[in-house]
Amino acid sequence: MSWVSGIVVYLILWWLVFFVTLPFGVRAPHEAGETVQAGNADGAPVRPRLWLKAGVTTVITAILWGVAYWLVASDLISFRG
Repeated sequence: MSWVSGIVVYLILWWLVFFVTLPFGVRAPHEAGETVQAGNADGAPVRPRLWLKAGVTTVITAILWGVAYWLVASDLISFRG
């Protein structure tokens, strides 16, 4: 795997994992017993904690990328014809 394809695989995995982690721990204002502020959507989360989710995503993606790199480097799965 070249360094360019490695970066591309990492970025794709990062976004996929990020979108998977977004709903975890999210509570809407009506679930938290708060009122919705003017201009906010009814389902907007009270505390989205995006920095925490981005950090968790980075760690999970690094592990997944390592597994993907090992699969490609070991020729266990061949991506060439």
